[in-house]
Amino acid sequence: MLNKKLVFATLSSLILGFTSLTANAMTAEEQKGLEISLESKKKDEGWADSSADMLMILKNKQGQESIREIKMKSLEIMNDGDKSLTIFNKPRDVKGTAFLSFSHPVEADEQWLFLPALKRVKRISSRNKSGPFMGSEFAFEDLSSFEVEKYTYKYLGDEAANGEMSFKVEQYPVDENSGYTRRIVWIDQSEYRVQKIEFYDRKNTLLKTLTFSDYKQYLDKHWRADVQHMVNHQSGKSTELKWSNYQFKTGLKDSDFNRNSLKRAR
Repeated sequence: MLNKKLVFATLSSLILGFTSLTANAMTAEEQKGLEISLESKKKDEGWADSSADMLMILKNKQGQESIREIKMKSLEIMNDGDKSLTIFNKPRDVKGTAFLSFSHPVEADEQWLFLPALKRVKRISSRNKSGPFMGSEFAFEDLSSFEVEKYTYKYLGDEAANGEMSFKVEQYPVDENSGYTRRIVWIDQSEYRVQKIEFYDRKNTLLKTLTFSDYKQYLDKHWRADVQHMVNHQSGKSTELKWSNYQFKTGLKDSDFNRNSLKRAR
């Protein structure tokens, strides 16, 4: 269960962190947007660790597809961002590629990519976080865990998304290296699950839309979408992630997410 003191401390630090507003000057829309996002985060806490299989389906403008088989492992870190390890198993040209991400609420995320062809671990610079991940329509920054402190917020109203009445919340990245000026997120009112995200580029033009579908519940609490579909409106390309074989609380440890073990990742 979320520590009430931690919630209060997090909320206080967020309010104090607004660059253009003081806590007393927050509008009702900004306060509500923050509260919705805090509740969404809170409802999913306590999963400890997880693993899952994933198919990444890349589709170009002409509709041609390429498919990659991936193993994903994650570790929940209380009082910090989560850790994740992404391992490519197929096809042969990407087999052995591994991606390690340490998310942080305020500090820059730490990310490393092991490329077996070069036999070296490459650190992803925070300035390059907006670049595409392995040729997909997901950017490196899209792969870090959602942390409330990474954004400021504004509630825009209620609107249906994927057949679910949802809160519509605008999020503004705090990190100056983000590739986005803002995101608009639809969070359903029944379970506080993200249903859709629109990403706006540095010119404030709609760049991508990510939709979540086929949610399933695990451990009577944690919801995960079996399908995530990212469409790039500017390039005509898309990437679909199909998840399966979720397992939780498998005993993964912090030592399983060490950049020195990237080359041995399986």
